[in-house]
Amino acid sequence: MDVEFVFPETDSLHRVYLTWTPVEATAKVVNVPAGTGSVNVLLQNGGLATGGRVSLDSLRSSSGASSLALTLPANGDPVSFWIAGEFGQPSVALDDAAVQAIDAASGVTLGSKNLTVRIRKNAITLTAAERDRFLSAFGTLNGADAGRFTQFRDMHTSRTSGEAHGDAGFLPWHRTYLLDLERELQAIDPSVSLPYWRFDRPAPSLFTRAYMGTTGPGGRVAFSAGHPLNSWTTDNRQGILRTLGFNPGNAPPGPISEAATLRLGGAAPNGNYAGFRSMEGSPHGPAHTSFSGFISRIPTAARDPLFFMLHANVDRLWAKWQWMNDTHDQANPRSFQTRTRLGHRLGDQMWPWNGDTSSPRPPTAPGGGLQASPVTVAPGTQPHVRDMLDYQAIGGGPSLEFGYDDVPFDI
Repeated sequence: MDVEFVFPETDSLHRVYLTWTPVEATAKVVNVPAGTGSVNVLLQNGGLATGGRVSLDSLRSSSGASSLALTLPANGDPVSFWIAGEFGQPSVALDDAAVQAIDAASGVTLGSKNLTVRIRKNAITLTAAERDRFLSAFGTLNGADAGRFTQFRDMHTSRTSGEAHGDAGFLPWHRTYLLDLERELQAIDPSVSLPYWRFDRPAPSLFTRAYMGTTGPGGRVAFSAGHPLNSWTTDNRQGILRTLGFNPGNAPPGPISEAATLRLGGAAPNGNYAGFRSMEGSPHGPAHTSFSGFISRIPTAARDPLFFMLHANVDRLWAKWQWMNDTHDQANPRSFQTRTRLGHRLGDQMWPWNGDTSSPRPPTAPGGGLQASPVTVAPGTQPHVRDMLDYQAIGGGPSLEFGYDDVPFDI
């Protein structure tokens, strides 16, 4: 007698990826001996002791537990349950977590399914293996200026700045941009999530030759031998220009703190997006200008891979603010600021994923539609601004399949 698990979405190799958002799965018994009645099982964590962990519940909730009792009919009818990554316990490697079905009567394991709890983490907390997989995937995406990254570079230039900056769409646009890039990285290495650089705290281990590089002669970033970013090339120019304007043992002095950022728009739980979006000024702006070189200016910022870790933190701050203020619902006027400018309204499809090259949109639309995910249908290939608000699907439906290590799923 065995227990089989079925998950709603898997990749082409039938791997399962979880975030903090619960998904509905089923369990059923197969190969049942004749005369057997219903089978009582206990679902629980398996996998590696150092790997990710899961949370289980009979209902969609934010209060799951590490085990769940189920009664499975002997006729093989499936029984549903809800499963998510256990908050604070993400994976460190592919398939290092698992859900097991234990026979309540005998204690025998009847079935198991390996899983990956794939979460965006603080860059300085990654294991060396996680760091190196991320860098390798990024180097492959760039492909010495012959890879898919060229299109991401073309999305973020002076010509396209108005789509992404200076108005209410700043945060939704960059959330989509990061998600598209992350899905491309995961197509190269499915264990990878985009890490964030928390720029209000010291991160000396980030600015090393083994990680994001150190400043060399002429401001050129230097990496260790064999580093995947040694061949980094954009705009037909190899290398990255970046000079720190601060001691890497300290945080940059310019950006306001996380606590101050989360107070923008008013005190939680009544914060308003109209005020919070001013974070585009600070902490976002001074985080960029804490350097000289590519990352300090909009037209060239995306030429530096550090840009994406900086913006992952910008997005994490928005995600944490949304959690603190319960502003995931587009119908809630505090969740977003209604504007008149094209691309910065809730119902607008976002450029370039919509393919629109008619004025006032830019005359090109690099990249095509948003990269599809093997484990979610959301938000589709041509996302709207509104699709970026409830990234965890607090209100139900499919999530965008990303989460942050310090922002829980909370109904």
